[in-house]
Amino acid sequence: MKIKLDISNERYEEIKSALEERGIEIDDTADLVLSETNSFIDNLTVREKGTNARIILPVEDIVCIESFGHTVEVQTQESQYQATDRLYRIVSLLDPTEFLRISNSVVIARNKVKRIKPTLSSKFILTMSNGKSVDVTRTYYHIFKEYFGI
Repeated sequence: MKIKLDISNERYEEIKSALEERGIEIDDTADLVLSETNSFIDNLTVREKGTNARIILPVEDIVCIESFGHTVEVQTQESQYQATDRLYRIVSLLDPTEFLRISNSVVIARNKVKRIKPTLSSKFILTMSNGKSVDVTRTYYHIFKEYFGI
């Protein structure tokens, strides 16, 4: 029997060896696929703004992702890129323990928040590690507070 593994890099070798011990062959062309329900992406395909060249961007480099209509911008410490997918689709691929949606158009990396400033109107203004300011809207206010334990 041949099986294709669609699992996280952390568990790949462990599961592969356990299956091979039981006589199951691991093959990327197999029709049968074993996958994890909670596997999240390690890289995101984006385009450079000036050259439009496609780049494989490690997810840990992302500071925030912002949607402007049909354009989705991915920001890192040094650069801004254009995403090749819609915001809702990108959010579904990211680990929810590392990324949080703070408005209908913005997703942030949890470990890239530098400053949290509360406002009088049940909002927060965040300063990200790259200097960008983003707002936590009222709709996401309580979710944000719970997520950060405020």
